[in-house]
Amino acid sequence: MSHFPCLFGREYIILGQLIPCLPATRFIMTYTTDYSLFDRHGQRKYLNSRERNSFYTSTGQFPLEIKLFCLMVYFTGARISEIADLKVPGIDFSNRTVIIQTLKRRKKGVYRQVPLPDFLLDELKAYIGKRAVHPVYGKERLWFFSTRTASRHIKAVMQKAGIEGHRASARGLRHGFAVQAVMKVPITQVQVWLGHAYLQTTSIYVRVSGTEERELAEKLWASG
Repeated sequence: MSHFPCLFGREYIILGQLIPCLPATRFIMTYTTDYSLFDRHGQRKYLNSRERNSFYTSTGQFPLEIKLFCLMVYFTGARISEIADLKVPGIDFSNRTVIIQTLKRRKKGVYRQVPLPDFLLDELKAYIGKRAVHPVYGKERLWFFSTRTASRHIKAVMQKAGIEGHRASARGLRHGFAVQAVMKVPITQVQVWLGHAYLQTTSIYVRVSGTEERELAEKLWASG
């Protein structure tokens, strides 16, 4: 007689046969991460500090809305969908932060706040004050374009900055932010800024190489 396992220790009749189930089995779920900052060809998935500077400079050659969107991703390390979904009230000018809804969570309504530089807040305030009401998006939405269009904007800036490959994307910008952040900020704070549920996820950014690894080595050399 055939057996098939179940969780409740019951019996089922299938095609005229009595099929007893095995005793209930307890499953233990553990969270693991096996993520690399390099693709299968060994190419970096993140922007190094030089590339980040080139991206930042190149945003100035684009219309204001595109420039500000790209700078929001640059300075927050947020996912592109999270920045694209921002509403005007999400910019907390009095607290000098942006309040971001963490979208990559099973539970909805999880928010985090990330500090913004003063010059960017000033430009955002001027941008918001001059906008007209959009026939589709209204006035509460911060950007008048979709996430897909936003992705094309970021790739256009990457191209202008001379950045190519896997890292020439919003995800490469997010990874680059994280790599730089863990070198200067406590990792638990970086975890909050990135919206990670687990510190294990954030810890992958400690595995730096190239320019970032040399910067850490220089700090060590300077300390004697």
